[in-house]
Amino acid sequence: MQPNEITEVLNRPISQELLARDLTRLAYVAKDGTPRNVPIAFVWNGSEIVMCTSKNAPKLAALRNNPAVALTIDTEVHPPKILLIRGSAELDVVDGIPDEYLEANSTYQMTPEQRVEWEAEVRSLYDGMVRIVVTPTWAKLIDFETTLPSAVEELVRQRDERQRA
Repeated sequence: MQPNEITEVLNRPISQELLARDLTRLAYVAKDGTPRNVPIAFVWNGSEIVMCTSKNAPKLAALRNNPAVALTIDTEVHPPKILLIRGSAELDVVDGIPDEYLEANSTYQMTPEQRVEWEAEVRSLYDGMVRIVVTPTWAKLIDFETTLPSAVEELVRQRDERQRA
């Protein structure tokens, strides 16, 4: 997929709505060769998906071994809206708490007092974190109105051909 095609998909209004959500599902290959899929908070900075995790997270060894990842950001309504992204994870070890971690968790409903307590707890727990940065190399939006999964698109095409025959 060409960069301009990826940009076109990611700049669609529905894609932008999905990129403003707070949770993605990160799929990767574990060190034992089996697939993993974990929910993780994220931030879209306009060109990259940024997720943050603890420096001792098991997924880091797997991502160092094989940085290929797939992300799913979707809705819980019918028809679902689904943004699929593929890319390669770059790992950036940082001291302290990355701004992206605080931003990614800012949408959770907390009172101001709870937020202060949560942030104090986070700062006391982590002396640093790892930013998992994914630059999309492929993207597909499925909204079941203007776009469909490729297998369903094929079934629609076959049905239309049968009806014309």
